[in-house]
Amino acid sequence: MVTSRTPVIARAARLLRAAGAHAPNGASTTQLAADTGLARPTAHRLLVTLADEGLMDRDSTSGRWNLGPELFLLGAGAGRRYDITDDARDLIDRVARETGESAFLSARRGDETVCTHSQEGSFPLRSHVLHEGVRFPLGVASAGLAILSHLPDGDVDAYLGRSNLSADWGDTHSESAIRRRIAATREKGYAVNPALLVEGSWGLGAAVFDHSGRPAWALSVTGVETRFGDVRRREMGALLLNTAHELSQRLRGHHTAR
Repeated sequence: MVTSRTPVIARAARLLRAAGAHAPNGASTTQLAADTGLARPTAHRLLVTLADEGLMDRDSTSGRWNLGPELFLLGAGAGRRYDITDDARDLIDRVARETGESAFLSARRGDETVCTHSQEGSFPLRSHVLHEGVRFPLGVASAGLAILSHLPDGDVDAYLGRSNLSADWGDTHSESAIRRRIAATREKGYAVNPALLVEGSWGLGAAVFDHSGRPAWALSVTGVETRFGDVRRREMGALLLNTAHELSQRLRGHHTAR
């Protein structure tokens, strides 16, 4: 919730994240204000300041805002530390090839996950819930549920205590419902999103762990409900778990080598 006491940097960060979710088509000032809970004049003032610093860019014809060129330069530096796409690319391609579904890599960023890489499968019908740059709160969508489920109980309790997912995502995301799905995820090892975000669109997710053993990323697949029957769901879940484990081991090896 944004209030008058919310620090300016926090407000600016919210605008940058919101703009990233609308890439590459951009968004209007009104859209970004609504997405961030800011008053439109406040959003406009911050956007202009960010543009002056090269962190935002405004199309002179449409008036829509996009992330600016300075973020690319900053991101190139940060990517050398945080981006695991090069390590994961072949594994994501394999999942998409073997399942025929769209496969994704998502990274944990605080209380959210953000999709950082995707690969379309061969099956012609696709779910369009997830794409690069999209953010969801932990516990929403299969990637975020997989990560949340593998956090220590104290971290889960603290997150659910400060979150109100049902306000934005409905009763299917009440605390009790999330806790039931966490229990099911811990039992299976992988998370299932049974069309909770978009009717007919299912997803499966498996956590990827950093060198310290904490869930920091997730591999997931999404597709139409008819492709996610019981038997196939178990097969894809096993594939995701094995692939996520392989990626975790690969990342751990790279860290040890350093």
